[in-house]
Amino acid sequence: MYSIIAYTCPLVLPRAQKRRKGSGTEEFDHIGQQNVKDVAGKTAFVTGGASGMGLAMVRSFANAGMKVAVADIEAEPLNAVVEEFEETNASVIGLQVDVADLESVTEGAAKTREAFGQIHVLVNNAGIVTGGTFAEAEPNDWRWTMNVNLDGVYNGLNAFLADMIAHGEGGHVVNTASLAGHIAVPNLGVYGTSKFAVVGLSETLRIELVEHGIGVSVLCPGVVNTNIFTAGRNRPSTLAAERETNFERARTDSEIADNEVMRNIIEPDVVGDMVLHAIQNDQFYIFTHPDFAPIVRARTQEIENAFAYWTEYCG
Repeated sequence: MYSIIAYTCPLVLPRAQKRRKGSGTEEFDHIGQQNVKDVAGKTAFVTGGASGMGLAMVRSFANAGMKVAVADIEAEPLNAVVEEFEETNASVIGLQVDVADLESVTEGAAKTREAFGQIHVLVNNAGIVTGGTFAEAEPNDWRWTMNVNLDGVYNGLNAFLADMIAHGEGGHVVNTASLAGHIAVPNLGVYGTSKFAVVGLSETLRIELVEHGIGVSVLCPGVVNTNIFTAGRNRPSTLAAERETNFERARTDSEIADNEVMRNIIEPDVVGDMVLHAIQNDQFYIFTHPDFAPIVRARTQEIENAFAYWTEYCG
């Protein structure tokens, strides 16, 4: 029984071991092997790469000698990024990509391989946020959020993962979730649902890819100084909102800017360096705001208490 749990639940058992391929016995290797220590010359594909945390990652990767494909839905900032790196002679290309469209992502993958060869680091970073309570949330809020935040991650995996496994050179996948993927945040329920899903997806992916020498990280930022709160500028007309939410009214009234969370805002460049460090050191969870640990710990404690309660009940 321990062997089964150890293989499927490395997050519950941090020193969990995985079965060696071809072994007829219960032999396991340590999960968390190093995959991409030396990133120089490697190729990365970053979605949402023309601004915010994505752009910060692009800069960190390029400074480390990586070749980078910057994917973004917005043409103007994308062009600005390409111009920025042309001045430094860095190996950076810009690709207009809609992560909610699998065909668009697949085309971006093909263009990246054509320009740079094999891809080693995939960063599924593009994301949007909608606000309001679940009672206020419209079907289009749900669809748009899931299309970008969750389908966008899947589309990236679908377009890149098979080739990353096949080329056998190892690699790393980074999926951007959120602290809201670990704790419930009122008025961000739809957004939080998408981010909880990304955390779960990433935990499963970590187990599945270890035997291929591909590491996984899940980025769980607190509030970062990006333009995600104005993501509505890219909202498709087919998924337009029909009414203003409390979240949007709060922004208009500057309530968000005055609360405790926003006072802990950090700059994207910090996140870019953290992600590069996580890739090089094979770190799974990336938390940009360690001061929120007690809130996450309280949720974990409630789960442990529930196990204790139902263990006693069933006993």
